Amino acid sequence: MTGKLAAIAAGFAAFAALAPSTSFAAGEGAGGDAAKGEQVFKQCMTCHRIGPEAKNMVGPVLTGVIGRQSGTAPGFAYSELNKHAGENGLVWSEDLIFEYLPDPNAFLKKFLTDKGKADLATGSTKMVFKLANEQQRKDVIAYIKTFSPDKK
Repeated sequence: MTGKLAAIAAGFAAFAALAPSTSFAAGEGAGGDAAKGEQVFKQCMTCHRIGPEAKNMVGPVLTGVIGRQSGTAPGFAYSELNKHAGENGLVWSEDLIFEYLPDPNAFLKKFLTDKGKADLATGSTKMVFKLANEQQRKDVIAYIKTFSPDKK
């Protein structure tokens, strides 16, 4: 029985080593400030809208994006890269948005390549804006989350 327990413990240790390494993904999502995120989101408003009356623009509406399959906002014409990511399992979470914002194209291509779909990891997303600052990403995600159905 001790051998089985040691194997289970080793399995848990290996799994923990594979966990995402960003501070946001490690459970510090509460470090985002929605009020500051609203200010950061003003940069996003060149292309996106959010809220109950929001309409698609250059980018899709971001109301309810957390929990939404990539490439599926009603009425928006997504890039093939974004649609392929969604068709292969990309559902937006806070952690994934955090990883996406610094380099949307690289993120989507890596996602597809990691899924064994490198042949679909071509082209580019329409999103050219990049948000590298970690705290600003946490803040804007906290703001976006206020427009999610569950708001948890």
